[in-house]
Amino acid sequence: MGADQLPDSGYLRAKTAQHKLIESSSIPFTIVQATQFFEFVRGIADTGTEGGTFRVAPVSFQPIAGEDVSRLVGRAAVAAPANGRVEIGGPERFPMDEFFRAALAAWNDPREVVTDPHARYFGTELSERSLVPGDDATLGEIRYHDWQGRS
Repeated sequence: MGADQLPDSGYLRAKTAQHKLIESSSIPFTIVQATQFFEFVRGIADTGTEGGTFRVAPVSFQPIAGEDVSRLVGRAAVAAPANGRVEIGGPERFPMDEFFRAALAAWNDPREVVTDPHARYFGTELSERSLVPGDDATLGEIRYHDWQGRS
C-alpha cells in the first residue's frame, strides 16, 4: 500500500514526493500510511459514479475507521521515531466491488455497482494489492458493520 504504487494519480504522486523529502531529511520521523477511511466510502463512490453507475475494480480493499486511525497515529506520535513508514489498515479485507455493492445497498443508494477490472480509482488503475497494507501492518479494531452502526 502506498502512493508510489498508484503513479497515475496526481494526488498520490504528490504524497510520494512529500514522503521522499521527509525520508531524505536528517530529522527523525515516522510516516503513518493508512488505508482508506470508512468515513470516505461515500465520497469514493461519488467520485467514481457516472450517470448512476459506479464502476469499481474487484481488488482487495481494507478500509479503517477514523477512530482507529486517531488512536494509532497517537501511538506513533509518542513512540520513538521509526525513521520509516508504518502501515495501518482495517481489521477486515473485502473485494472492493462487493464491499461497495453491499454498502450502497445498506444505504438504500440506487446506484448500480459494476465490476470493472479497468475501473480507475482517482485517475489510476488498481492492482490486486494497491489499496491494502503489507503483512506487517498494524490493524485497527473497529469492523465495518460495527462502525456503520455508529454512523
